[in-house]
Amino acid sequence: MTISRRAVLFAPLLAAAPPPSPFRGIFPIVQTPFLANGQLDAPTLAKETAFLNRCGVQGLAWPQLASEFWSLTEAERLQGAEAILSAGKGKPAKLVIGVQADDIETSLRLAKHAAANGANALISLPPAGIALNEFFTKIAAAAPGLPLILQAVGKITVEDVIALTKAVPAVKYVKDEAGVTLPRITEFQQKAPQIGVFTGAHGRTMIDELLRGAVGCMPAAGPADLYTKAFALWEKGKQKEAALAFARAAVLVPEFEMYGIEGLKYILELRGIFPNSIVRGPRNGDIGAVATKTKLDEAGKRALRLLWEGVSK
Repeated sequence: MTISRRAVLFAPLLAAAPPPSPFRGIFPIVQTPFLANGQLDAPTLAKETAFLNRCGVQGLAWPQLASEFWSLTEAERLQGAEAILSAGKGKPAKLVIGVQADDIETSLRLAKHAAANGANALISLPPAGIALNEFFTKIAAAAPGLPLILQAVGKITVEDVIALTKAVPAVKYVKDEAGVTLPRITEFQQKAPQIGVFTGAHGRTMIDELLRGAVGCMPAAGPADLYTKAFALWEKGKQKEAALAFARAAVLVPEFEMYGIEGLKYILELRGIFPNSIVRGPRNGDIGAVATKTKLDEAGKRALRLLWEGVSK
């Protein structure tokens, strides 16, 4: 067998490169459906899970900020997790369950329940009143063997995340929404390329994020197939085609940023997945890229319908 000079030159770099991430791709944040009487609509949550698998997503996560997790009781979170884990069992998409809560005891119960019911990973926002290392150490013990994802927000630095992954090896990924996304991805690549970096904010700069080394994006559920088409092309090395495909999803982002979670749900309603776009959580509970800037009125619905009809062809 002949070994080329190029192979010899690049062998040390290839040997030092981290292995491909088993969690890589489009991992939408699942929106939470509610019945007209305000109760959790678990059957529609299962329907949404099946829909996302049809869209070709590599994974999905629930409940997070765009899922209105703050409005859900613990019983509803257990019921919703069971609906998702049952509907997604045996399907390609990895199932990630959110375990953030107002107290560590609730988080531990959620973690144990998710692990016992077939979750593939757990994700959490930074907890209040307890250090990151202590929190994730306890979550790792409650769900041994499951990879953990930190959703970094606020003032969490890249160095904070790196230190956490060293202290708690189960933390292998970060959904990075703290600070300015793009330079932080570059910083992660330079300092800790073994950490898988997902992004949020509807993946508004997804192509740039992938160029810098992000392993994937966690957008909204409604247009998930637009994101997966772009990502599939990217993985095949067809970067220009991926950019064009991503542009179809990108035109929806300003509308989502205007109308918040209600706008996200309205796309699912247009697609026949949700029966309505009811939002239970308080409007001032919306945070960041899911914040509601204005009510979704009839004019807004017409705009979303027109845009969706245009990009979905």
